[in-house]
Amino acid sequence: MDGGRRLAQSLTRIAQLRAPPPTAPRPERAVAPAGPNEARAPRPFLRRQGRRLWFAILRFKLPRGVGTTSAALLVFASIGYGMVVGDHLPAIVAAFKDARDQVGNAAGFRITAVELTGNIHVSREEVLAIAGISGRSALIFLNVEWTRERLKTNPWIADANVLKLYPGELKIRITEREPFALWQKDSRVSVIADDGTVLEPYITPSLVRLPLVVGQDAQMRAKAFLALLDRYPDIHDQVRASILVGGRRWNLRLHNGVDVRLPENEVGRALERLVTLDRDVKLISRDITAIDLRLPDRVTVRLSQPAAQARSDELKDSAPKKQATRKAGPA
Repeated sequence: MDGGRRLAQSLTRIAQLRAPPPTAPRPERAVAPAGPNEARAPRPFLRRQGRRLWFAILRFKLPRGVGTTSAALLVFASIGYGMVVGDHLPAIVAAFKDARDQVGNAAGFRITAVELTGNIHVSREEVLAIAGISGRSALIFLNVEWTRERLKTNPWIADANVLKLYPGELKIRITEREPFALWQKDSRVSVIADDGTVLEPYITPSLVRLPLVVGQDAQMRAKAFLALLDRYPDIHDQVRASILVGGRRWNLRLHNGVDVRLPENEVGRALERLVTLDRDVKLISRDITAIDLRLPDRVTVRLSQPAAQARSDELKDSAPKKQATRKAGPA
């Protein structure tokens, strides 16, 4: 400043004097171009975004209780897996059911009386066992629909009606299937109903007189065929077995061992023809082994071995006589 307290230099000049000296620009380093197999350096933007994402993950905190809940779920899953693999689930369910029934019995709902009707081939013990009813069962916890469906799993039981009468009475009415026929498949004989349901895999003495059907799927087609056969009692009474051939047509095995081969279609007409032939010429009782009715315009029979031999001998004996008659000529 001068004596009058004025600046000797301008403010612009003073600012220039106080500014740091300019620095020379750094020379840029020559970067060789990246080859085709060299990866490009990550961009600064991507590096910043990656750091932000990583810091966000580090700062993230799980809600309180998630660890405890996850550990509990893992323990329960391990217990459930062990029960299934070790086949302990039925025992656990039974124990739970017993505990539940004890509570119901303590409240006065124990099943004290069971009225069962309609069962003929299924015993009372079998019905109660299938329904899961015992002396410890509580009526209040008995599921009527579940019990009904359980009873119908027995092939003899076509339908069931279950009625609860509180506090401790149960009524069960059974509708059984009727034994309809015997079905043979692969040397095994079973008792079947008219809808083809296998009732028993064995034959009781009281059922040995049922009609016998043989072959694959014969149990499903037996009802319609046996109903047709019943219309011809003269033939029906002589039938030992009805055999389904190829799933298309039937053969009859008679009590005397004769096989009757029926056509695939118009079975009734073939049976009528068989009735007529047996009435007129006693065809079934002749010395034959098979009667073929598959062709609509002819009937073919097969002779038994003795009958065929006798027929052959008869033809041989009659041949010289015919030749001698031809040589002699008319008188």
